[in-house]
Amino acid sequence: MRRYGKHTDEDDVRVRPNRKGNRPRTNIRPKHEDAAEGFVLTIDRGRLTVLVEDRTITAMKARELGRKGVVVGDRVAVVGDLTGDKDTLARIVRVEKRTSVLRRTADDDDPYERVVVANADQLAIVTALADPEPRPRLIDRCLVAAFDAGLEPLLVLTKSDLAPAEEMLKTYEPLGIPFVVTSRDELADGDAADRVRERLTDRITVFVGHSGVGKTTLVNALVPDHQRATGRVNAVTGRGRHTTTSALALPLPDTKGWAIDTPGVRSFGLHHVDPTRVIHAFPDLEPGTEGCPRACSHDEPDCALDQWVADGHAEPARLYSLRRLLATRERREGD
Repeated sequence: MRRYGKHTDEDDVRVRPNRKGNRPRTNIRPKHEDAAEGFVLTIDRGRLTVLVEDRTITAMKARELGRKGVVVGDRVAVVGDLTGDKDTLARIVRVEKRTSVLRRTADDDDPYERVVVANADQLAIVTALADPEPRPRLIDRCLVAAFDAGLEPLLVLTKSDLAPAEEMLKTYEPLGIPFVVTSRDELADGDAADRVRERLTDRITVFVGHSGVGKTTLVNALVPDHQRATGRVNAVTGRGRHTTTSALALPLPDTKGWAIDTPGVRSFGLHHVDPTRVIHAFPDLEPGTEGCPRACSHDEPDCALDQWVADGHAEPARLYSLRRLLATRERREGD
């Protein structure tokens, strides 16, 4: 049975309404040219705390970002409610180009990279001289990750009241890494924090270390207005307990610098590291690699660096340090 007559025209045709609206679908996304600039401070269960001008807001990733991750330290474009009022939510619509990315893997045979922080320019490696015992292999691995990411390393040795620092400093002296030695008393009276703060001015510094070394205690001393929970070292295992569960960027008082506290690490895998990039951190050795065979590991009989050092272009201790760092992928942190 015909619903319409024999001579129908367009006016006679009933159009079913589109419940989602009549605007045609398109793949063209808005450019969000009026989006505000933000700096990611921390992330908690999918909600991101972002600094926009002088206020903090809560935001979430926009759908158009897809699977692209956002991490602490990212500079982002934000739209939506930017008042920062309670129960408001903004959207992150764009992640700006990163100047640096600090990564790690769970282990050397784990292909999954974990981005620790973005846009930092200094890596503060915090280790205790005792309680818990220092782990030089973990320090070496953090150094390799710093050199690979283009970050300047800073060695912070804590608890010097329990053990001397000379032997540890002698190990890393050939690398020319700046260092600060602190004690628990100096942290309490503020002297240690002042010495560390001098190294952080006008920089974004990420603090890394295994649990119990006093990393968060140091950050609390640097930023007294933001106190994070700290823990004790287990007397049986000699290890600390995780008290920091997420990375957090904190502005340093009276300076343009930032301190990013991170959870304590038990391992620092280097599966993602290209060994050929580590040599860039040794400008006195790098020219000597021109005579190396293709894909040289810099620790084989035909390596040109041996002759380069023998000719007096660099100190033997520097070559030893380079090879020790490159060999960290072959060793476990506890070895």
